[in-house]
Parts: sequence; structure tokens; C-alpha cells
Amino acid sequence: MKKILVNVLKYLFFLALGLVLLWLSFRNIDLEVLWDDIQSANYMWMGLAVIFAIVSHIFRALRWNLLINSMGYRTRTSTTFSAVMVGYLANTAVPRMGELMRCGVLSRKEKISFNALFGSVISERLFDLIVLAFLLLMVVVFQWALLGDFVLDMTMPFIQSVSRNVLTLSVFGLSVLALIVLLWWLRKRYHNHLEELPGYPKIKELITGLLDGIKTIKRMRQKWLFLFYTVMIWVFYILMTWVPLYMLHETAHLGLRAGITLLAIGSLGIVAPVPGGIGAYHFIGKAVLVELFMINPIGAGSFVAITHAGQTLLNVTLGGLAYLWMFFIDHKKPSNDTAGNSSKQNP
Repeated sequence: MKKILVNVLKYLFFLALGLVLLWLSFRNIDLEVLWDDIQSANYMWMGLAVIFAIVSHIFRALRWNLLINSMGYRTRTSTTFSAVMVGYLANTAVPRMGELMRCGVLSRKEKISFNALFGSVISERLFDLIVLAFLLLMVVVFQWALLGDFVLDMTMPFIQSVSRNVLTLSVFGLSVLALIVLLWWLRKRYHNHLEELPGYPKIKELITGLLDGIKTIKRMRQKWLFLFYTVMIWVFYILMTWVPLYMLHETAHLGLRAGITLLAIGSLGIVAPVPGGIGAYHFIGKAVLVELFMINPIGAGSFVAITHAGQTLLNVTLGGLAYLWMFFIDHKKPSNDTAGNSSKQNP
């Protein structure tokens, strides 16, 4: 009960934070003028962006299939894609729930170990984080004249805070390292006794499954195909961010460079722990357009409102349909129908 209460309070806190950021984004804008501007947009470009988003999700499903197959499990692209979309639907309501949800529905549908699936998602997300960090670095390096002051204003408080607390952070880091070493030693020293503890086999099974999933990239045979799918995911991410700029006369003159910058910096708003990126995406996206590209607040507000609404509508609609298809329409037998580990192929 206490855990549920903590989770509810945490959710309400981040929802409130998102609403505050949403209010800050539009507090100085005449909403009637904003609405007129939104109505004047050419939604053909937003429709094209939605198509690009769906294609990127298809490539994400194909990439996830590679990781799943490398663990010896079978799955269908249609089912994996549906699980990905259910995950996006869950993220719209509860931050970070999507990763658990997509693993849960695919595990249930195709009879695949949940722990292994979740480990593969961790591996996948770590890889995407590296790509995003690289993209941010390239955006900053090649546009330092444009972004330099903005980056320094954003990072200087953090750098100053770290420099003032070097000793505290060092002690904390060494303590964590010492704890890890101690736990490793205890496990080696008292391995036989640990086996007898209640719940230890379950914990061991969980950790083994997670590690099995995380190590999928290392032992995967089709690494170049994995890299190709990753490139295509991010290419279509760029396209779905760049193309909507043409739907408003205020942003139509901005080019591909602005689209890449919006994707790189705006992604920070999407990964923020607020439901569906609400508020955080609006605040960061509007700041980028206004502060860096000198777009008037009305045009910037219209852009972030339309693009966020379009992506949210896509995730809710396609995610809901995907769930219905997986469990109420598609009656094919699970790809791994044999119980236990015998369902696995030899990787």
C-alpha cells in the first residue's frame, strides 16, 4: 500500500511539473491568436511527419527482432511492432512504463522470457542514448556560434555545483564502488549459503535473464544490420521533426539544420519523466525556436503544440489498435509455443 501511494504521489508530482512547464510555455501568449495560427497550418506536412514516425517505429521493431532472435527466440515483426506501439501508448500515460509494457505484452503473446526481453530493451535504450549524445555533441560542435551561449547558460550552474562538491561526489563514488566489491566478495565467499536463502533463486533468475538480454548486441551475428536499422530509425526521426516546419509560415524558412537541432535538444523534453513529455517538450522546443532561431512566440508555440498533439494522437490511436489486434483479433499460436527453455532456438 505504501509503495502504491509513493508511486501515485511521484506520478502526480511529475504531472504537476509538466503542467507548470506547459503554463510557462504559453503564459505570455494570446491563446486566441495562437488558436488562429494553429488553424492556419498546412496539416499535409504533419501527416507526412506521422508517416515518417510510423516508419521509424517499424525499423525499431525490426531492430528489436534482431536482439530477440539472437537470444534464440522467434517472433513476428507484426507482433513486435504492435508491442512497440503499446509501449508508446503506455509512455503517454506513465513515464518509463512503456519499456515494461512492451516487454510484458510481447512476453505474453509470443511466450518469451520477460527478463530477457527487458534486458534487450535496456541494451537497445543504452545504444540510443549513445546516438542521442553523439547527435547533441555534433549539433553543438558544428553550431557553436549559434548554440555556444545557450549551452553555457544551461550547463554552467551544473558545472559550478559539481566543482563545489568534488569531495562529496568522490566519497559517494568510492562508497558505491566499495559496496559493489563487498557484495561480489560475499557472493563468492558464501555462494553455497546464498543458494539456501528464500527468494535467492528467483533473484538469480531475474538477474541472469536481464544480463542475457543486455548482452544480445555483443553476440548478435547481424551487427551491420543492427547499425543500419539504428541509422534508419534516427533518419526518420530527423525527417519527422524537420518536415512539420513547413506547415507554418513562421517556421517554413528553417532548414534541415533546424530540424536536427530541434530533434537533438527537444528529445530531452521527451525523455523527461513527465507523462507523454507534456510541458517539458513544449518548454524546450519553444525555447529552441525562440532563443536560437528567432521565431516569434506565437509561431513557436503553434509548432510545439501541433507536433506534440500529432505524436500523442498517433501513439494513443495506433497503440490502442495494436493492443486490440494482439489480444482480440490475432489468434495465431505463439511463435515459442513449447514450454520452458526448449522454445529457444540455437542462436
